[in-house]
Parts: sequence; structure tokens; C-alpha cells
Amino acid sequence: MSSPYWVKSLIKKTFFTRFFLSKLTHYRPIGRIVDQMLFKNDDIIYLPKDQVIKIDESIEAPESVAAPSQVVEHFIKRANTRWIMNFCICRYSNQCKNYPIELGCIFLGDAARDINPKFGRLATVEEALDHARRCREAGLVHMIGRNKLDTVWLNIGPSQRLMTICNCCPCCCLWKVLPVITPTISGKIHRMPGIHMEVTEKCVGCGTCTKEGVCFVDAIRLEGERAVIDQNECRGCGRCAAVCPKDAIRVVIENDAFIENAIRRISNDVDVT
Repeated sequence: MSSPYWVKSLIKKTFFTRFFLSKLTHYRPIGRIVDQMLFKNDDIIYLPKDQVIKIDESIEAPESVAAPSQVVEHFIKRANTRWIMNFCICRYSNQCKNYPIELGCIFLGDAARDINPKFGRLATVEEALDHARRCREAGLVHMIGRNKLDTVWLNIGPSQRLMTICNCCPCCCLWKVLPVITPTISGKIHRMPGIHMEVTEKCVGCGTCTKEGVCFVDAIRLEGERAVIDQNECRGCGRCAAVCPKDAIRVVIENDAFIENAIRRISNDVDVT
């Protein structure tokens, strides 16, 4: 049986404790229990915002530019079941004032059929693609992959039959706990394979990229008059590049097949067909 509707209110009442609870996971017994119960076998990837990917600026045709959103569109088109949540549990719980609460997650795969119908609705391919597009236009960042936590709070499963597409804002996202949660768990949240963020010589040290609410994981800071990115912590969401007034931060493509590689990796974790 799927979770009752009152679970939504329960999460809202306890959401403020997420940072405190995350710090507790550094106590090894607690960390092991939390990992086993909520994050076992998770593999979640941040996708950079489409507008910060520039493979060849001399190419004018939009179809010639690889867009990370193609990963989301691929799975939406292939999935046998698509479910759109009518709220974002994080923004709802945090009473977000900056981004639309009604733009919730997209869930794909057989397990999504068992979600409580009060939480959202089944969707066609076109409806799901349109929802993902509206999320990007609202400034939200896609996260995609296998997330056991969703099978727990929704009381559905198995986790290998549920793909989560989160649409995250920088102010309310649950994964703002990454800097304080145990590395065993934070290490399951990755940047897109084959890319990394880079600060170029255009940087003037204005500090825009280091302001609160830009980087999910506090991976960028000022050193002297230049921004520096901690590559071990950066998840490659591209928010720093999007807000930079000097276009001084860019996404470096390490592998031209980065779209295909991301699709292959996610497909190994979750079967939505």
C-alpha cells in the first residue's frame, strides 16, 4: 500500500531537522543504519543547466549543441510509466518563496504506478516532457537516478524499478545537506560523467558565484581575487556559470559521448521499460 496523504504534512513538520540528522550520520552506527534504510545502492546525477553547455560557439543551430536535458527526455520517452508529482516535497516543506512549489518530481518506471493518486497523476510522454521543460524555464536543476529515499517515503518499490527526476532549487533542496552528511552517503550524488566546471581567466573575483543559494554544496569560494572550485565537492550543476556576470565559468566537456555515457550509467541502475 502506498503512503497515505498525511505523510506530506509529517515530512513538512520534520524537514527542518535534516541538517541535524545529517550530522548524526558521522557516528558510524547511525550512518550505517541511515545508509542501509534510505540510500542503499543509490546513484544520482546532477545535470548541468542546458544554457551553460557550449561545445562550439561557432555552431548556430540549436540541434548541434548537446543539451544535458536530452538525458531526461531519453528516459521519459522510453519509460512505460510516467508520474508527475503535483508538488515538490522539499519546496512545500520549506515553504519556498522563490520557485514554484507545484513543479514536483517526475517518477518513471513500474513502481510509479503505486504512488498515492492524491500526490499527482500519470502522464503522457508529451505531458512529462512539457513538465520538465517548465522546470528548466523556472530555473530548476534536474537530478536523475536511483534514490531509495523516494521509495521509502512514497512506500513503493522496488527501487530498481523507480527512476527519480528531481527538479531542484538552490534554497530548499534536500541535498543541501551534502556538505554535512557522511561521505558514504554524499558520495552517491555525482556530477554528470565526462564534464567538470572550470574558472577561466575572465574571473575578476566579484564573488557572485559564492553567494548563498548559488552552489548546492559550497564547492566554490574566493581565493584572493579569483574564484576557485573544489573539484572533489563540485556536482556540476552549472549554477555558478549561469550567474557569472563575466561568463568566466564554463563547463568543460571531457568526453564527447557524455550524454550517451550518462544514459548508460543510469540505465544500469534503474529499468524503466
